[in-house]
Amino acid sequence: MRFRTLRDVDVSGKRVIVREDLNVPLADGHVADDTRIRAALETLRFLRKQGGRIAVLSHLGRPDGKIVPRLSLAPVARDLAALLGTTVEFAADCVGPLAHEAVSGLGDGDIVILENVRFHPEEERNDPDFARALASLGELYVDDAFGTAHRAHASTEGIAHLLPSVAGFLMQRELDALAALTTNPRRPFVCAIGGAKVKDKVGVFTQLLQRVSAFVVGGGMANTFLAAQGIDVGRSLRDDDLEPARGILQDAQRRSVPLHLPSDAVVAPSFNDDEAPQTVPIADVGTQMILDIGPRTADAYAAVLRDAKTIVFNGPMGVYEKPAYRNGTRVVGEAIAEATRHGATSVVGGGDAAAAAHMLGFAEAMTHVSTGGGATLEFLEGRTLPGVAALEASAT
Repeated sequence: MRFRTLRDVDVSGKRVIVREDLNVPLADGHVADDTRIRAALETLRFLRKQGGRIAVLSHLGRPDGKIVPRLSLAPVARDLAALLGTTVEFAADCVGPLAHEAVSGLGDGDIVILENVRFHPEEERNDPDFARALASLGELYVDDAFGTAHRAHASTEGIAHLLPSVAGFLMQRELDALAALTTNPRRPFVCAIGGAKVKDKVGVFTQLLQRVSAFVVGGGMANTFLAAQGIDVGRSLRDDDLEPARGILQDAQRRSVPLHLPSDAVVAPSFNDDEAPQTVPIADVGTQMILDIGPRTADAYAAVLRDAKTIVFNGPMGVYEKPAYRNGTRVVGEAIAEATRHGATSVVGGGDAAAAAHMLGFAEAMTHVSTGGGATLEFLEGRTLPGVAALEASAT
């Protein structure tokens, strides 16, 4: 990947449009989790220090091209101001007179957050006129929103063809970290992969089977692989169609890549029955539901991970949100943290994996925790990310 970064341009006195991913959860009009806002701080602080006049674009939620007051970015502006310790202005639109007035009033180092770009239906259609309207606000475009890099939208792809464009520090860190998984990774390279469905991650398995030394598998997708081998997983979450799992198992066998599956599990009569969890061998699941990998499996997975030199954690091992079913994810996370302390490179692949890492306290020990969900998956699947391709085109 060849693209320019913030250190390649002079921003002093320039109007700089920065696309961030500030799609944060809100509760009662306040930011409930500021992780994504904090991830943007390095880029914004650098631009302020260098004297840029900063207009921040972002989306929030899915307003479907309509003005939805509860999805306004105004609370985000307040939170960002507190984190930066400075005034952050807010403009009630991202294009038109209100936006132009707000941006034209900026001094060196000032920041304004413009209203939710998805209040305009033209954003998700990547409408050329809308992209030009956004571009007219600035002299330089900085894409720092890796979490939306897989979307060919006006504020992520269209605008990058209209202004000199560079990657922000978060975008740069994300791409560097993920590239380490696909370009000459140190071996052994282990993927700890979980989540609900195999069919959602067929592309990830297909790409990583060409690179990894082993997989350790948990979550609903482990149930699908077990079922594909003829093992009865009771009423556990699994894919109805077992053919994708069978194809992956065959490919792993052909490539001599171990795909480790649970030998025991924590089960309960139903998803909401947290009072009666039991640990049973996989052969004895019966009519119950598998809600976590068992302790024997967790220890076996941890042993594989502790010997790894490159690790990607791409999904929890069970229903980590519930205390009764988070041990597998915790043990796996602690093993990855231990390997990292001994020199391994570890990347947490965004989405539920990142949420689990933060909740269970091992995020800080990782080499990198991705802010992307879909973007991380598509990168690992080998797909072209439109936002990144646009940055590369701008650099030529």
